[in-house]
Amino acid sequence: MRAHKGQLTTARAFRRLLEGSELIARPKQHVQDPYSFRCIPQVHGATKDTIDYVGQVLETEINSPTDNPTVFPEEDMVVSAGNFHGQPIALAMDFLAIAVAELGNISERRIYKLISGARELPKFLVANPGLNSGFMIPQYTAASIVSQSKGLCMPASVDSIPSSQGQEDHVSMGSNAATKLRRVVLNTERVLAIELFNAAQALEFRRPARTSPELEQLVADYRRRVPFIDNDEVMYPHIAASVEFLRER
Repeated sequence: MRAHKGQLTTARAFRRLLEGSELIARPKQHVQDPYSFRCIPQVHGATKDTIDYVGQVLETEINSPTDNPTVFPEEDMVVSAGNFHGQPIALAMDFLAIAVAELGNISERRIYKLISGARELPKFLVANPGLNSGFMIPQYTAASIVSQSKGLCMPASVDSIPSSQGQEDHVSMGSNAATKLRRVVLNTERVLAIELFNAAQALEFRRPARTSPELEQLVADYRRRVPFIDNDEVMYPHIAASVEFLRER
């Protein structure tokens, strides 16, 4: 119907991951899910398409001469030109930062929904939410990280400061765009790890029902690194372990 490659790829992945899930097969009492769940193929897919586009830009750049002057030995010719200008990369880095930040943005909304007490899950994903704050602080952490990433998405490529006595009067700021992108990627990685931490906890409150065999295996592997949380404890080691778990998958 809507033939964006990333959306199609994400939707297929979801159908495969959820195949055989008792939770998906059981009757539903609600008409629709919130956008942050229902629109995962559209949002995640758009990020996938952006990654593909940026990959094409980088491949073109890697296989192109970007020095100045450009030397043509066979023609015995030297041409002063502008192939050194980093605008193609700067724009791509800014674009990718926005796309990756959106993965974190929508992930934080799912985290919030998981701890909000909706759909018969306990508030803050603990059995005694009045006594324990549970997963409240990890959601705070995710919200803070996402807010920082939004600030980092201000495009570096719209800036330019002249140098070399005005000869270099328009520059791409591509390096700034790339370093900002790296920070956004690391931020998003942490937010996704927090979502995994929350989702695995929420699944235990659906027992004895089981999700798909593939996801049950994922959770079993995850539980070797990160435990179910019964009572309040320091959470940052579990978040760090969740980050490492995702990096190894």
